[in-house]
Amino acid sequence: MSARRLSAVAVAVAAGAVAIGAVQASAKESAHSAASATCPTDPVRFGIEPYEDPASLTPAYKVLASALQKNLKCDVKLIIVADYPAEVLAMRNKKLEIAEFGPLGFVFAYQRAKAQPVVSFADAKGHLTTYKAGIWVPKDSDIRTIADLKGHSLALSEPGSTSGDALPRYALKRAGIKESDLKLNYAGGHPEALLALAHDKVDAAEINTQQLATSTKEKQFDPGKFRQIWSSAPIPNDPITVRGDLSPAFKQAVRNALLKLKPADVAKVGAFLDVDPPGPMIKVTKTTYQPLFDLATALGLTIKDA
Repeated sequence: MSARRLSAVAVAVAAGAVAIGAVQASAKESAHSAASATCPTDPVRFGIEPYEDPASLTPAYKVLASALQKNLKCDVKLIIVADYPAEVLAMRNKKLEIAEFGPLGFVFAYQRAKAQPVVSFADAKGHLTTYKAGIWVPKDSDIRTIADLKGHSLALSEPGSTSGDALPRYALKRAGIKESDLKLNYAGGHPEALLALAHDKVDAAEINTQQLATSTKEKQFDPGKFRQIWSSAPIPNDPITVRGDLSPAFKQAVRNALLKLKPADVAKVGAFLDVDPPGPMIKVTKTTYQPLFDLATALGLTIKDA
């Protein structure tokens, strides 16, 4: 589950040198951090997982982060992290105050950094939005069910992805398919998994509903030439979280600032998350994501799997 005109900055994360690109939100549209007693750092750092090409995410999150900065009355620096575990480690090591995680990434962030969810993305009626994982094959493929994948190649997104890794692997497990029974390929991201299928590099690929909507709109994928053989239950959309050791006043200020965002402030981000038309943000809690905690337990997943 970025803002501004972005100058890329390298930031050391965790024990190793994990390079992450940082973007400073425009200070012209908001008051300085000194104007608010709730700002724990100057600037407040807001992390985003790279679920799309950062060059594509940046313009969308520029709008959201600028609006957040204005409402929060804190300078906000947006950081596009290198990968899923990098964001968890960045928050754990107090390099991030706020972060948007994918649903499964949030499970690890809660466990390792005490990340607390504050809001997620709502539709125009104010209901929490969801998406689904899926597995697709060419329209003329003999593969009809999950069980038919045995002996074939399957492109997944990347380790730690909710819809692009954990849920498809859980579906295989429930169907009695061992990972050694087929060739699993981690393509490097949702767009890459989709393109691997579109270019006949694999027999099947995970494509979630968010990536499907984006790639269809951009004419990178023609659903009419392919067929879906499996779909997951709905997954609650990405939570935006606050680091658990921060003050209650700051956590409430972040939630209030995000809840005050207008649909136009989140519309561009919503386009990546299949939230169209977007509504306001909506309050979420850990309970909202309990099915993902259950999934992690069922698969024995830890941050090492991210």
